[in-house]
Amino acid sequence: MEMTGSPQKFIVHCTQHQRKLNVSPKSNAVTDTSTANDAYNFLVNWLEMFSQHKTWDFYVSGESYAGHYVPQLAYTVLLNNKNTEQQYLHLRLLTLCNFCNANHSIYLHRLLKSRRSHNFPLTDSWAQLQETREYSPVYVAPQDGLMQVDKIDKLPGQPDNVDFDQYAGYITVDPQAGRALFYYFVESPANSSTNPLVLWLNGGPGCSSFGYGAMEELGPFRVNSDGRTLFRNNYAWNNVANVIFLESPAGVGFSYSNTSADYDQTGDTSTANDAYTFLVNWLERFPQYKTRDFYITGESYAGHYVPQLAYTILRNNKNTNQTVINLKGISIGNAVIDDSAMARGFFDHFWTHALNSDETHKGIFTFCDFVNGTASENCESFEQKSINELGNIDLYNIYAPICQNPVLKNGSSGSVNFFDPCSDAYIEYYLNTAEVQRALHVKPTTWTVCSGDIDAVVPVTASRYAINSLKLPIENAWRPWYLNNEVGGYVVEYKGLTFVTVRGAGHLVPSYQPQRALIMISSFLQGIIPPST
Repeated sequence: MEMTGSPQKFIVHCTQHQRKLNVSPKSNAVTDTSTANDAYNFLVNWLEMFSQHKTWDFYVSGESYAGHYVPQLAYTVLLNNKNTEQQYLHLRLLTLCNFCNANHSIYLHRLLKSRRSHNFPLTDSWAQLQETREYSPVYVAPQDGLMQVDKIDKLPGQPDNVDFDQYAGYITVDPQAGRALFYYFVESPANSSTNPLVLWLNGGPGCSSFGYGAMEELGPFRVNSDGRTLFRNNYAWNNVANVIFLESPAGVGFSYSNTSADYDQTGDTSTANDAYTFLVNWLERFPQYKTRDFYITGESYAGHYVPQLAYTILRNNKNTNQTVINLKGISIGNAVIDDSAMARGFFDHFWTHALNSDETHKGIFTFCDFVNGTASENCESFEQKSINELGNIDLYNIYAPICQNPVLKNGSSGSVNFFDPCSDAYIEYYLNTAEVQRALHVKPTTWTVCSGDIDAVVPVTASRYAINSLKLPIENAWRPWYLNNEVGGYVVEYKGLTFVTVRGAGHLVPSYQPQRALIMISSFLQGIIPPST
């Protein structure tokens, strides 16, 4: 925009650069007509901002390809001057310098010039429109219209009066390999337009965030013991956030790759990169969430997934001008972080809960080198003795009953306040039903809750060892937190990190203590620690 010294005139100057730079991801759809319409809308809004210029004489000038821009903008101005009562532009004159109005004449002139000089033809110094899209460090596919395609009308067997929207589908993260990740997304029943966006990741590695996270822990539904119907989880996390459940990496749950080698090459780095590519494309599919506060949460081996994805986001936020993810914080439950701390905490947990004998505990800590990760013959012998002493218990919750008979039961209705140890069997049956898979928009497949073989539980002692190794200064000392006048757990605030325990919970915290887990995540999203009374 160029302003003259006159108090009565202003001039818009158009150059060829406007067509070549700063085009949107829909650059293939940019035309002279759309450019003129956008320029007209710009002028109308600009005059609302600078209302003192509304009655000034107005001129449009330009050069080169503006031989197209200027007259088409002038025509659009005159056309809308007749049709609108909102804004009248006082167009007085057009001026063009070295303009073109026929593209073929430019290239013919270049060809003749190069033949006379016996040189190679000059190349265009400007990039083509499709080459000037906003930069992204990862693959980004067109996502227009796919949000509505992914919308779930109704899950088979879901209860009546569901008051929130839910979506499911695939997002391709590598088109050449044919690698795509499955997601399930639930919006908040209330305040979905302002509540934060939360990504949930289960661990394993290789366990489903949909099967465990959504259907057994913090999602809006649980599966009844008939394997065909659902009941509401009143303490679902979408009460306070809009939640994405991502099955990652490829090979987990419904996520897949058409390149079989992908399943053998999965690692933490590639998992983080794929999850980042997923998020960038997901935000293109759901653009209303682009500026929303974003949090990453997870459990178990997500102690690796969550911080590595957070690092990938922060690194790429500096390098891209397309999608900046508004990451605000991370939260990890029973996190696998430090192998040494985990091993020590594992056996300490058994001993302090009277699951191992004094002799076995002493033998392990005498012969096992947790720092260097080496295991002597004596160490392995005592570790095996420790496992044998445990007996037939559920290591995910040492006080919970185990599933004795994983069969479906017709006519039964579950309750979120009662933990059913056979729920894995109900979920697996439900998600392998053809009707359910059609509702989720997935490829027909055999779904399993875990596709990996490295799953493990993480006791609170392991988490405390790992945190203590960071040597962070304490800002608020260890204290109990409360729910309904009962101790819900304990909390201690370090500089930059808060450690919270949930009383009476096993490895899958929201499964065993759903109400306490909801209070915990709600406090986290508000930036406060759980209540002291």
